[in-house]
Amino acid sequence: MLAPLTALAALRRNTIEQFERLGIRSVLDLLRHYPYRYDDLRAALTVAALRALPSIEGEVNVMGVIRHVKHIRLRGRVRAKTTAVVDDGTGAITAVWFGRPYLGSVLKAGQRVFMRGRAEATLTGVQMLVGRHRVVTDDEEYSGELVPVYPLTAGLSNYAVQRLVARALARVGARAKGAALLDPLPAGLTARRRFADALWCVRAIHQPKSLEDAQRARERLIYEEFFLLALAAARRRAARRGESSPDLSSAAAPGALADFHQRMRALLPFRLTGAQERVVDEIVGDLAGSWPMNRLLQGDVGSGKTAVAAAAVLFAVRAGYQAAFMAPTEILAAQQFNSLTRLLSPAGVRVAMLVGALRRSTRDDILDQLRRGELDVVVGTHALLTEDVAFHKLGFVVIDEQHRFGVMQRAALRAKAGALTPHTLVMTATPIPRTLAQTVYADLDISVIDELPPGRKPPKTYLRDVDSKDKIFAFIREQVAQGRQAYIVCPAIDESERAMHTAVKQAERLRAHELAGLRVGLLHGKIAGADKEKIMRMFADGFLHVLIATTVVEVGVDVPNATVMLVFDAHTFGLAQLHQLRGRVGRGAAASYCILVAAGDAEDSARLALLERTNDGFAIAEEDARIRGSGDLLGTRQHGLADLRLAQLVRDYSVFLEAKKDADALVASDPRFEKPENARLAAFLATQHTDSVLLASS
Repeated sequence: MLAPLTALAALRRNTIEQFERLGIRSVLDLLRHYPYRYDDLRAALTVAALRALPSIEGEVNVMGVIRHVKHIRLRGRVRAKTTAVVDDGTGAITAVWFGRPYLGSVLKAGQRVFMRGRAEATLTGVQMLVGRHRVVTDDEEYSGELVPVYPLTAGLSNYAVQRLVARALARVGARAKGAALLDPLPAGLTARRRFADALWCVRAIHQPKSLEDAQRARERLIYEEFFLLALAAARRRAARRGESSPDLSSAAAPGALADFHQRMRALLPFRLTGAQERVVDEIVGDLAGSWPMNRLLQGDVGSGKTAVAAAAVLFAVRAGYQAAFMAPTEILAAQQFNSLTRLLSPAGVRVAMLVGALRRSTRDDILDQLRRGELDVVVGTHALLTEDVAFHKLGFVVIDEQHRFGVMQRAALRAKAGALTPHTLVMTATPIPRTLAQTVYADLDISVIDELPPGRKPPKTYLRDVDSKDKIFAFIREQVAQGRQAYIVCPAIDESERAMHTAVKQAERLRAHELAGLRVGLLHGKIAGADKEKIMRMFADGFLHVLIATTVVEVGVDVPNATVMLVFDAHTFGLAQLHQLRGRVGRGAAASYCILVAAGDAEDSARLALLERTNDGFAIAEEDARIRGSGDLLGTRQHGLADLRLAQLVRDYSVFLEAKKDADALVASDPRFEKPENARLAAFLATQHTDSVLLASS
């Protein structure tokens, strides 16, 4: 039997669409749609106890008998108001329901009713705005319950989800095969970790008898989510070790390695920092290994990632292989091309650039040289992925700002190496907190450049309110008069996005008033790609004094002459994103400034104050992850974080480490899950994309 939601009940098309908006298409999806809290309908307070409280906070429970009830029809969206006087023997409370016209035929005087809602003391007594209630029959012993509260979407009620989950639990619990497939953990692991039965946990989190039962279920299910995530990463690592890689070991022979380091230092116009030296050694160690390198290089803006990548390219070329360097935009590709050419051409390394804007004849010439092995390195954008791009001997791939590329795009570039899997270095200037990096990128080795080059002056950051704008614009004029440039970033493009400051409106206003006479550019996501490149080049070349933009400048070309980063509505941005934006300035010798204009509350101000105190991108990213959760940072949905329904990376990081240790050990001892004790896990993995067997007869 198939197991879409309609196998549980006859559902209308719009109801099915509502569930689909929540990512729920099947019974298994439904059972994994966990509640995020519970309404505690167990302990009821007496009216006398409520009256005695100095203040009533949050929602409370009351149970009593309805003495009289009145229903009033209203106009507008509310439609109805129901008022009842409920007496519990210690006193009476006035209960109010809005927007439920059906209560006119449900609530009657003399009925016993259990109510939960927000109560307040008034001059005439205690009044409750009822959020949830239950009519209790005379012969019923009602001691309360824990009601799960689910993430919802417009038009879908919590009761509808709760009812469908109950049907799913009843159906799955009656079928042994379906119940078994809810449990991916090997029996030995379950016993060693002293976890409760999987079906019991699924039932306990949806229909808990106590908060302790719900917490016990959560502990197992959080571990299970992390275990499956870590298991996928461990399997990818194991598979990579079985792949054939380009043999670069000749460049790692003792004499050749010493010559490489000597040549590398001679090429660089500066001395590498200790962090750069360490990372180069880590990469060279991988390149000389017997399986393909797959390494993530993290480094704050200005930490010197390009120099490290250039050293790795030099190592690969000296071993007789070609390298490909892919950047997300043409202007970034041009910047990296210029840097690599400047650093590597003295060593005889031949570098070319391949982007969409090339003339056909130039492009054909580059492709011909690449196929014949007359080029050592090609730098480009997505243009590197087209079918006519072929290499003579590709051995090393560098992907800059890797989260700007999809999984398939990265794989397409690596496929250019033919039967071999090229060594791959992916780079990002976005600081990734340790908790996120070790979870999301668990199949990659991670290198971190956590030291800035000497002499680098980080921007000074200031938090200001909207009343300071005139002074800020005067300061920008002063900077422009000194030959400097400025960025102004807005959170939205135009007023359709309901932001206080929008790029289009600010450009119109500032050109006419506060920044009149200056050359002001506008850059946002709705501008065509070629025009974006043109505007950015005009700013990089110094023609534009001020660039007003959205976050499209978050990853952009180096403009050493830019000394001011002004961000409007800074309270609407994450800390890591603001840190990335301020990294656009401070790239030259002059002092630079990041000014954050915010109109948020005290909590926003306290959060943003961290940027005033520190320029440590990793500390900022860690705090950002703690506040905002993993979200969809850096395209993490490509890496399985979308499957974390209960687990939270920062809060549950210690659980992840335990799950990762178990997953790594399991893959090391039984990589293909052939042992009998892992048969259940193998069966689960084979059916993880379909749950049709959940409702099949056993």
